[in-house]
Amino acid sequence: MSDEYYDITIIGGGPIGIFAAAYAKMRQAKVQVIESLDQLGGQVSALFPAKKIYDIPGYPVITGTKLIENLENQAEQFGPEFFLNEAVSQIKQKGNYFQLLTTKRTTLSKSIIIATGVGAFQPRKLALPEAAQFENKQLRYFIKNPQEFAGKDLIIAGGGDSAVDWALELASKANSLHVVHRRNNFRALESSVSQLKKSKAILETPFLVDQVLPADNQRIKVILKEVRGTVQKELETDYLLVNYGIISNNKNLKDWNIPVQHGLIEVNSKMETEIPKIFAIGDVASYNGKLNLIATGFGEAPIAVNNALLELYPEKRQPMHSTQLVKSLPRSK
Repeated sequence: MSDEYYDITIIGGGPIGIFAAAYAKMRQAKVQVIESLDQLGGQVSALFPAKKIYDIPGYPVITGTKLIENLENQAEQFGPEFFLNEAVSQIKQKGNYFQLLTTKRTTLSKSIIIATGVGAFQPRKLALPEAAQFENKQLRYFIKNPQEFAGKDLIIAGGGDSAVDWALELASKANSLHVVHRRNNFRALESSVSQLKKSKAILETPFLVDQVLPADNQRIKVILKEVRGTVQKELETDYLLVNYGIISNNKNLKDWNIPVQHGLIEVNSKMETEIPKIFAIGDVASYNGKLNLIATGFGEAPIAVNNALLELYPEKRQPMHSTQLVKSLPRSK
């Protein structure tokens, strides 16, 4: 175990965790980020990196991949320490500091910011006994590279924001596209649904995927069944892309002895949990009126960092603007 103390340890290397690390280094804090995956970016990188994001201030539109790349470049100017493929298994309070036991080491920190998002996640899968034989072949739950589906016949099952985002991204690339949803009304953002209806996608509502069968030339037959009706449709396709949402859990929070409500951490206006000097930001943090947007998390990060440092170093003057924080950039890319 190293006797080196970090001012702030950020658990979670998604977009909010990366920005929190950059901001903490602007404040000249000694900071580390611990991320359980082998890459930074969290869900943005793992689920749909090519997704176009429209609600990041200052960017008319940006892909998930480019957003994470920009955040990494921003952080690199200040040099926070990132530890990937490393999970925190235990947090113990030892007087005025915390001891974190990870899968690789034991490390010490004066404060902690939890930015784990929804925690561990997996796709909500198609509940059909025959589905497993097609997984990672004609049946997909993730889209890493949209170009893989160019010129193909596609069916997308789902009606939420992510499913509609997939459809909007692939509509211009695919040979044909059917979108299957169990309701007549989609749950996605109104502007996205409006775009979808103007695209070449054929909307199959209200229908469910009832069967998946093999077809010739490594294609599959998808049998649709009308919800509360008797109508059936048979479609042949190259790929069935299912986006019924994700199943997530933050069970590791219990191992860390962090109080949770419905899998989330309640915080006060300082973004501080019930445990002094442990903060939470992003999707894992809960308070009245919370909106789970990346933009919200970006605003929460400086609040948590500044309040953590105020508790650690109350004699230090609090900053006003970034120009006061950064006297000279360590390095620029």
